Amino acid sequence: MSVALVTGAAGLVGSETTLALLAAGWEVIGIDNDTRAELFGPDASTAPVRRMLAGLAHYRHLDADICDRAAVDGVFRAHAKAIELVVHAAAQPSHDWSAQDPRRDFEINALGTLNLLEAVREHSPDAVFVMLSTNKVYGDRPNSLPLQELPTRWELAADHRFHTGITEEMSIDRTTHSPFGASKVAADVLTQEYGRYFGLRTVVFRCGCITGARHAGARLHGFLSYLMRCAATGDPYTVYGYQGKQVRDNIDARDLARAIQAVAAAPVPGAVYNMGGGRDSNCSLLEARLECEEISGRPMNWTYDARARTGDHIWWISGDQRFKADYPHWALRHGWRSVLREIHDANLTQWRAAAPTAGTG
Repeated sequence: MSVALVTGAAGLVGSETTLALLAAGWEVIGIDNDTRAELFGPDASTAPVRRMLAGLAHYRHLDADICDRAAVDGVFRAHAKAIELVVHAAAQPSHDWSAQDPRRDFEINALGTLNLLEAVREHSPDAVFVMLSTNKVYGDRPNSLPLQELPTRWELAADHRFHTGITEEMSIDRTTHSPFGASKVAADVLTQEYGRYFGLRTVVFRCGCITGARHAGARLHGFLSYLMRCAATGDPYTVYGYQGKQVRDNIDARDLARAIQAVAAAPVPGAVYNMGGGRDSNCSLLEARLECEEISGRPMNWTYDARARTGDHIWWISGDQRFKADYPHWALRHGWRSVLREIHDANLTQWRAAAPTAGTG
């Protein structure tokens, strides 16, 4: 049986990837120590998902920290060449949080990635290594695009070369990234170099917003999940800047898991792919708010603050043409509206049972 190691295994991407791999006949070793609860509070804990995974056949959970070099090395030494796939989904994912503790952010995102890459190079050099990066590696450069203000969103003209989505050709230099963006740049480039320089089979996904019914959305992270939670419970939600018309593309973690499986079967070493909902699944904050109100059947308790968050994107739609060219059989299956409905239906009972929390967006 093929062995895969998944970091952040109880998180959104990690858990959906784990389930997909198990269904495909893999044995999965999951690493997750619920750092998410430490960073974002108990409502963001991955413990319920961890308990679900622990009951599944061919899954083994390790409560390890990717920042602990010795612990990571020990996991790989124990399994060595049996590991055929590493999916690195563990991260500190919030650019707002990163400003509070840049050192901790860098330890998790950059040094944690380095620990994994070195362990793969030493013990499992034939494994495919898939790293989940972010569109924040481009910093605020997308804000320099000639955007047009429409009634519910900012938009790019149909004749612009990035209208179908921003491609990997956009520069990551001379922009404001946030400490989070900078730490992910380090991890992203390191992963590329371990493919190009050391010859490992590494692949990087630069993702837009990732979503899904299992997402434990929190005040500082988890766009659609937290927005839907506030709509359903009446918790306050604050939109910062750009008239609430800033655009995000959204990819369901199940679609991302299928993309990871495609890469595992036929990796392009050193490849970098912008990955998201693209033109098939994107919305502005205003459009998402209106959809949440429609689904919940109640107006949102939301306010607007004209101060935009530093480095925040006004418009992001992922250009996934390169990935689709390499993997033409992959296609998006879940759009943002249907995912919002799933998020609502899967979580409504537990949200309303929980104590209210302050919101932001």
